[in-house]
Amino acid sequence: MPTADPLANLRDIHLPEPVSWWPPAPGWWLLALLSLIVVAGLFGLWRYRQRQTPRRAALAELARLRVDFQRNGDGTAVAAGISALLRRLALAYFPRNQVAGLVGDAWLQFLDRTGGNQQFSAGPGRTLIRAPYRPAETLEIEALLNVAEAWIKGVGKQRATTS
Repeated sequence: MPTADPLANLRDIHLPEPVSWWPPAPGWWLLALLSLIVVAGLFGLWRYRQRQTPRRAALAELARLRVDFQRNGDGTAVAAGISALLRRLALAYFPRNQVAGLVGDAWLQFLDRTGGNQQFSAGPGRTLIRAPYRPAETLEIEALLNVAEAWIKGVGKQRATTS
């Protein structure tokens, strides 16, 4: 005779195992990878801008020196300003022991070597060491401004090969 209670033969409900946090679903892996790419990109952009900042500031100061020369025509002061500007930028990009003690022809040769041309020791760049001893009328300031601008724009490229 059948039992009167048909539910007596049923077994208890078994719950599934709780969902583990590891390994994460593919969407979380994708989000983590995307986050790493974004962080690496932001870090690279920050480093690039950090390296470019001295160059931008130097180009702005060089433009100011150009305007000063066009306004008052004092070539000796502009040449001294360019020399100081190039020295400060060189100290920002190169080790102090390579730059700080250089004077005269050694300084011009350093600028040639790091600029990738001979415009300082054999060109208008010689004005940097001649300016204090010559009348302002005989100085090639426009050519010196152009050579200095080219050196400032190219200093980062040459820095990688000389360091």
